Amino acid sequence: MPVTESAWASEKLVAAAVAGDSASITALVSGSYPHVRRFAHTLCATQEDAEDAVQEALIVLYRKIGTLRATGALAAWMFRIVRHECLRRARLLRHAPGPTPIAATPSAEDDVLQQLEAERIAAAIAALPPDHRQVLIMRDIQGYSGRAVAAALGLSLAATKSRLHRARAAVRDHLPDAPHRGAQP
Repeated sequence: MPVTESAWASEKLVAAAVAGDSASITALVSGSYPHVRRFAHTLCATQEDAEDAVQEALIVLYRKIGTLRATGALAAWMFRIVRHECLRRARLLRHAPGPTPIAATPSAEDDVLQQLEAERIAAAIAALPPDHRQVLIMRDIQGYSGRAVAAALGLSLAATKSRLHRARAAVRDHLPDAPHRGAQP
């Protein structure tokens, strides 16, 4: 069992929760909260989105704990739910309502590759310092203008641009095989 998993709950508690023991489920949900919350605040753009993602993850845990196949997979399962919810919220804010274009159905291989790439990018963004992460998410993922980001965070436009530049550079450094602007082929 991974070290982080033992801090959450024993394998015995997880197994009892999977079996449907309501006291174990309650203990698991309350014990998971601080870990899931900390992760959500590193990944989501706003505190409100992070809290909503935490609530969604805990609701899914409560409702679907019986579907968990491996007791050691709890942490990965919870973090996947939070990451998905943070990304979903970012996409909702980014896309304006309107007609959805019909796209070709991607292959299973394309889906897997896209998921792996999304995980790499999410990890790179999560590794950023909070002030840089917030600017990057608001500007590049949510699509706010530089002035809107600066106003929302109480920063000067120059400070916002500086943080955004540093955040983008850090993400590029974290993803060494990603194409760099101005790089020679």
